[in-house]
Amino acid sequence: MRHAGVEQSARNRHARAPDAVAIVAGLVVGCFLTWNVSNVGAVADPLAEAYGTSLATIGLLTTALFVTQLASQLPAGVWSDRFGPHRVALGACGAAAVGNALLLLEANVALGLLGRLVVGAGSGAAFVTGLDLVRAGRGGPVVRGLYGAATMAGGGLALVIVPPLTDATSWRAPYATGLALAIAAAIPLFRVRTLRTVGRASRGVLRDPDLLPLGVLQAATFGLAVIAGNWVVPLLERRGAGSAVAGALGSLVLLAGILTRPLGGAVVHRWPGWRRRLVGLSLLAVAGGALVLAVGGPLWLSALGALALGLAAGFPFAVIFETVQRLRPDAPGAAVALVNGCAVLAILVGTPVAGLAFDLPGDGAAAFAAVGLLAVVALPFVARLPASPGPQRPS
Repeated sequence: MRHAGVEQSARNRHARAPDAVAIVAGLVVGCFLTWNVSNVGAVADPLAEAYGTSLATIGLLTTALFVTQLASQLPAGVWSDRFGPHRVALGACGAAAVGNALLLLEANVALGLLGRLVVGAGSGAAFVTGLDLVRAGRGGPVVRGLYGAATMAGGGLALVIVPPLTDATSWRAPYATGLALAIAAAIPLFRVRTLRTVGRASRGVLRDPDLLPLGVLQAATFGLAVIAGNWVVPLLERRGAGSAVAGALGSLVLLAGILTRPLGGAVVHRWPGWRRRLVGLSLLAVAGGALVLAVGGPLWLSALGALALGLAAGFPFAVIFETVQRLRPDAPGAAVALVNGCAVLAILVGTPVAGLAFDLPGDGAAAFAAVGLLAVVALPFVARLPASPGPQRPS
């Protein structure tokens, strides 16, 4: 009897042990496919010359990606729950590869829009399935935060690597690298063993009253940071900063989250009762950083504002998505898709609206004042977070 009990205990420990293969596959998918979010914007001028069109038209290539990135997330979450995240992630890699292959064919705007729509479907599905692979691999809050850092790193590295690579080769560099990374991301997925699926409970996700407040918090942190990151460089340039300095300081808004996403996971792992406090203070810091940028002043002060906004926006990631997956263990992929979709929708709507502020007095200051105000408006939703992780809802 004792021998049987020891064997059962060993099996239980094995069942609870993290699945490193699934976790690594999720991290790779999340990092490599988010490269496509910024690889075009990083070389907008060379692409405009190659396509023989305006910068505004090249901007549509990024808009096209975000349209299908938003549209693909919920279906990808539903399919991830039903068929397994590793299988849907393979489809995401395939879409990103096919879309980038189309983009390599010719510098044609219509073909470019089609290719970016296909790539966007892959990058949207990749975010959802990558995080679901981390969950299925039993990664804790720190690993979830590390996943968030990986998704930020993909886009951040594209900003650094693609411009010199384009100068050294041709306008095809952003697409060739996107194709290569999509193929590379698929490789570890073939080593993931078949994961347990959770059935067909995703219909109730859209009606779950506990998820939309989390979507608001994701929009008020990640979503607002992306909107600010898109416009902080022209804001600083209009205030007299050189393009190189403005670009370096502006990158802090997005790249600083690489550090704080896993750090936020570590904080709530060590002090679970700090969950609401961490998210609330982060929203206040996002608002403070945005308002500093709106007010202007010395360049060093704007740099501090950009850094504060970027750092603060990263802290809540692990708390938000650990809560999402605990609330809906019956449909974790669909729940993640709904919550992150709120942020993507905010980016789609907010980015062009913020651009209109540059035609108003203040050269864009109003956009950053609005970002600060919206972060404060989201504060009441912090109360909807569980005070501690608590038990997982039954699936």
